[in-house]
Amino acid sequence: MTTRVFTKAPATLPLMLKAALPAIPVVGALPGVKHARGTVPDLVLERHGVSTDPAHLEAYNDVCGFPRSDTLPATYPHMAAFGLHMTLMTETTFPFAPMGLVHLRNSITQHRPIRVDESFDVTVRTADLRPHPKGSLIDILTAVTVGTELVWEETMTLFSRHKGGSAEAASAPLTGVAVPEGVVHWKLAGDLGRRYAAVSGDRNPIHLHPLTAKAFGFSSNIAHGMWTLARSLAAVQNKLPDAFVNEAEFRKPVLLPTTVVFGSTIDDGVLTFGVQGARKPVPHLVGRVRPLA
Repeated sequence: MTTRVFTKAPATLPLMLKAALPAIPVVGALPGVKHARGTVPDLVLERHGVSTDPAHLEAYNDVCGFPRSDTLPATYPHMAAFGLHMTLMTETTFPFAPMGLVHLRNSITQHRPIRVDESFDVTVRTADLRPHPKGSLIDILTAVTVGTELVWEETMTLFSRHKGGSAEAASAPLTGVAVPEGVVHWKLAGDLGRRYAAVSGDRNPIHLHPLTAKAFGFSSNIAHGMWTLARSLAAVQNKLPDAFVNEAEFRKPVLLPTTVVFGSTIDDGVLTFGVQGARKPVPHLVGRVRPLA
């Protein structure tokens, strides 16, 4: 296993261009990253001594709806890891082209809240390349430590569509879980993708403008899945325990601009939440939070 240590966050715009240009039809003839199908990178990426920029945190809270606090939102460590995620996905040993991937599922384990004034280390690697009925799945694993204490973990499950897939060995965690009915409406503006991209660094063209999204087969630009998850957790922030596991499944993209409905229920200490369309009950996101034993 090879370990690569970064002294600062990798610049995401060059990585996004590296990932996106070969996938755009107009420039598809340009040389791009050739990925080794069927392999998992034998690589660990690390950042040490990561500190939180208060101005950046304020901007993130503003776009995602989190209240001010002396601890970080549960989704915020993803921001510190995103440059490492992109670096890993643009490696030649990563099995799929990044622009062809769908963020299908996400799992966050918060062992304890991270204080805003704490510095931490981030470690990213890949694991579990496996079949899916319509292609393949692969996980990107992120761990955050304060000193030697593991405080936060994330599993991003990415889907690559291709022929020759087969059934998953185990059912997805949220199989059969419906989006709860709700009454809270969120009116999402057409520039939401650009606003979230400005704070997250995720400038995937499918999120930015209708024209750039159409180049990838969407009728309009779509909201980031991690924004939808963050906004949902912000809506139930006062119901979250200090230590918990959050599982989420992204079902249908949120085409912008639009209005969506958020709903949540609590049953025996387990919080289930979700987002669906306001005009038609199209499920966009379903999630579940359970206290960490």
